[in-house]
Amino acid sequence: MADFRKERVLESPIDSENHAIRSLSAGEDEPTEEELQVLRRIPDSIPWPAYLIAYVEMAERFSYYGSTVVFTNFIQQKLPAHSRTGAGGYYGQSGALGMGERASTGLTTFNTFWVYLIPLFGAYVADTYWGRYKTICVAVVIALVGHALLIVSSVPGVITYPHSSLAVFIIAIIVMGVGTGGFKSNISPLVAEQYTKTKRTVRTMKNGERVIVDPALTASRIYMYFYLFINIGALIGPIGMTYSEKYVGFYLAYTLPTVIFLTAPLILWAGKSRYTLSPPEGSVLGTTLRLWRYAARDRWSSNPLTLWRNLRADGFWDDVKPSVIEQRTGEKPKWMTFDDRWVDEVKRGLKACKVFLWYPLYWIAYNQLNNNLTSQAATMVTHGLPNDILGNLDPFALIILIPITDRFIYPALRRAGIRFTPLKRITAGFFVGAAAMCWAAVVQHYIYKRNPCGYAVTTCVDSNGKTVTSDLNVWIQSGSYVLIALSEIFASITGLEYAFTKAPKNMRSLVMSVYLVMQAIAAAVGEALVSLSADPLLVWNYGVVGVIAAVTGVLFWFTFRDLDAQEDELNELARGHLHSDDPDDEKHSM
Repeated sequence: MADFRKERVLESPIDSENHAIRSLSAGEDEPTEEELQVLRRIPDSIPWPAYLIAYVEMAERFSYYGSTVVFTNFIQQKLPAHSRTGAGGYYGQSGALGMGERASTGLTTFNTFWVYLIPLFGAYVADTYWGRYKTICVAVVIALVGHALLIVSSVPGVITYPHSSLAVFIIAIIVMGVGTGGFKSNISPLVAEQYTKTKRTVRTMKNGERVIVDPALTASRIYMYFYLFINIGALIGPIGMTYSEKYVGFYLAYTLPTVIFLTAPLILWAGKSRYTLSPPEGSVLGTTLRLWRYAARDRWSSNPLTLWRNLRADGFWDDVKPSVIEQRTGEKPKWMTFDDRWVDEVKRGLKACKVFLWYPLYWIAYNQLNNNLTSQAATMVTHGLPNDILGNLDPFALIILIPITDRFIYPALRRAGIRFTPLKRITAGFFVGAAAMCWAAVVQHYIYKRNPCGYAVTTCVDSNGKTVTSDLNVWIQSGSYVLIALSEIFASITGLEYAFTKAPKNMRSLVMSVYLVMQAIAAAVGEALVSLSADPLLVWNYGVVGVIAAVTGVLFWFTFRDLDAQEDELNELARGHLHSDDPDDEKHSM
């Protein structure tokens, strides 16, 4: 049964580029060196179980974003007079706890940190003890408990007692964060593991063209549509819950996401027999750290420059391969129960983690969507739209741009012989993110220029105390949101792909969690720019963030261009074994 699940791959209707490819039974061979240079590369079909897992992620993102979108009003604003649900109605402002902006910012920032730090723990548990599937199932149950507590904090009998409601709310976000963090670090590797082929093969299409089916491109396609599902949830959830909060109350805004999330365990259970699952393989993190210390034992130096060079030397990892040590000393340490290929995998995984260390400087630009761009919208003519509804342009743009990029842009580049490799895409993501900030800076400049109060635009009122905005239409913000969405396709989606394809199989959740933790670091770094997030410095805010993203893109490329040249070599590494007597890879699939 296990082998059957590994080999059964069904085509989906989305894979239009592959609809003319002959059946796998027609036979496939690995490409020769000449074929690698001249044949066009394409992705394979996405297996249907991957779509089931993507639905689970969509339901989780619907519930998470649908709930958190109303956190600010729930914490900051007061309970409306004569209201027992917190709903503000058509003219009023929804609220509950009335704790003010500082408390709201503190609690929502804590929630962000918590959600993106917990993945480290969830990854360790999955890789070491439970495996990804069981960890996800447990995390979903924990998150559902957190969602249930959110509902309790907002029901009419509790919300009217702010201290009791706050206590339940804080417990809820802690519990929900544990579930969400454990879920996020494992769902992304699990979806890509549904495609089990690891070698490039040559296929002949019906029109006679011979092409190379590349597993790396297949992983990229899987994560493109995985991200599409994420943004469907991220779009529908917040829009629906914003209006639920305003016209019915917070209890409905917390209940509806919970109901949608309840479908996730049903899909997980219903599809279990179809999933390709990888069991845990012991404490690989401890072995990895021990291997690194062993490799660095004779390379320490009090001179920082010498130490840096020693740790980056070409033979750093090759010198600690078991075969090399046995040849040099006659025996290897007893704890070296792995083979040479596993050392190569660890080396590749750590290189991926070095790539991720640059991501906080990208997320700083992205995070402008969650705060400053929302505030910017309030200083323009909105024609009755809530200013915080404009943020949904980002997931909306992604839902449109992802299929266009996958079905037209990327294939066109491949037909033109342009290899838009992961590191090139990430570099492009930095530059496009910088362009989005430039757009926002120009818009902000004209907001100041066309507002009667000039640089005091956020506090501008007329003689009757009515807020005065600039005469600019809020939709001119669209360029920033579309550019940020495009940068996500290049940087964020590729980051998921890179974490999966470059990590050792038994450390995929851990490497994915390192990628996710970069968002928590970005939130911390972003605090240093808070002083720029107010009049009259907002043009400087967007400009500085844009310059940081652009300069980082340049430095990123020059740092990793040599690694980019090794892309095929890294993708073609044979899988190593933590135990040298393991017979083959098939042992590790359930």
